[in-house]
Amino acid sequence: MQRRERNDLATTPAGAPSSPGAALHTSGRVLTNWNPEDAATWSPRIAWRTLAISTYSMILAFCVWFLVSAIAPKLNSIGFGLTTGQLYWLAAMPGLSCGLIRLVYMFLPPIMGTRKLVGWSSLLYLIPMFGWFFAVQNPHTSFWVLMVLAFTCGIGGGTFSGYMPSTGYFFPKRLQGTALGLQAGIGNLGMSIIQLVGPILMGFSLFGITWLAPEHTASGNLWVHNAAIFFVPWTIVAAILAFTLLKDVPVKASFRQQIDIFSNPDTWLMTLMYVMTFGLFSGFSAQFGLLINSTYGETSRFAGMAALPQGVTYAFLGLLIGSLVRAGWGPLCDRFGGAIWTFTSGVGLVVTLGWAALFLNPSDPGQFPGFLWAMLIMFFFAGIGNAGTFKQMPMIMPKRQAGGAIGFTAAIGSFGPFFIGIALSAMNAAVWFWICAAFCALCSVICWIRYARPRAPFPG
Repeated sequence: MQRRERNDLATTPAGAPSSPGAALHTSGRVLTNWNPEDAATWSPRIAWRTLAISTYSMILAFCVWFLVSAIAPKLNSIGFGLTTGQLYWLAAMPGLSCGLIRLVYMFLPPIMGTRKLVGWSSLLYLIPMFGWFFAVQNPHTSFWVLMVLAFTCGIGGGTFSGYMPSTGYFFPKRLQGTALGLQAGIGNLGMSIIQLVGPILMGFSLFGITWLAPEHTASGNLWVHNAAIFFVPWTIVAAILAFTLLKDVPVKASFRQQIDIFSNPDTWLMTLMYVMTFGLFSGFSAQFGLLINSTYGETSRFAGMAALPQGVTYAFLGLLIGSLVRAGWGPLCDRFGGAIWTFTSGVGLVVTLGWAALFLNPSDPGQFPGFLWAMLIMFFFAGIGNAGTFKQMPMIMPKRQAGGAIGFTAAIGSFGPFFIGIALSAMNAAVWFWICAAFCALCSVICWIRYARPRAPFPG
């Protein structure tokens, strides 16, 4: 197996295996004789530079993916007449498109190479940025146009399934928990950044675009379009850095070769683990602000009462907690393995989702702190599981399969915002939380039996 993994990675651009003992060449756009498992044919400088640039681009990608969830709570305030169900659908749509786009991106790393993958993806983020910039300036923009623009935001989250496997090609197994944890965790901060910075940007006119009129609300003026346009120059910088500084690892695999991941049962079981962790994390993060508003805030049964919580005030917290935990837990996963942390995450999710469900049919707005704490601790456990699953896959699967499995599980997990948004619009929120808790209990049992228990058949 070790020789097979070496040949998977140490290939020429044409796909032929490199000669044993051949020297590493880094002068061209494609690295020659690259093999991270051999210190003589690996460059830490190139690996960490690749991680830094692609992670920077991924932060912007996740800002795009969650752009709608930052803007949606403000739409009715600036003149749009959308129902609660329509707002849930808008926040859910990037999850649907993200999952579909990830199913494409999971095959692209060995086809496009890292340099073009990150460079062209960064430029694609400009499409939803400019689209929402113009759309929110006209409150008569139809709901279906908004739905299309929400769909395009999935481009941001979709690229994750290309970035992560691509980054994995640059690091040895002993460092993949740390590297992938940093990339995913810091990249995920983009979701928190847009939720935190978006409302601040909406409060004033950005320098250079003062000629744009603000959107008027009952409590004053808002510049909602700022949340979309602010990140444009940073995205262009990401594309320039990618095209000029990144290199490609000579990994080539046809579509037929890549789909062999589906014959490995661990691909499917790890997909369940990732749906439990990232699927629920991303889904509840995307809907967190709307859920607060509809349960305790301005659109709840308590509407009209004083000092009600505003979803926009708290929406970024879950994203921030989960992302930081995911980034910080990578070294612990490298030391103790990912499986035990995935199992710990599952147990924590069962408890906290059940706890939160108890506060979703409140009789008094004073119950809000109990719900808030349950959700924030739930996001903490989800972050642990996100780090754990991405450590497991490179450890229990061959190198090339691990990259494809990471892309596929990430694709399925990213449907979380869509399915959770649809579920919350179709049923009582407390019922859905109990269903999610039962799902996490099932995943935890599977994780313990196959991966986490002493003498497990596939320890990760």
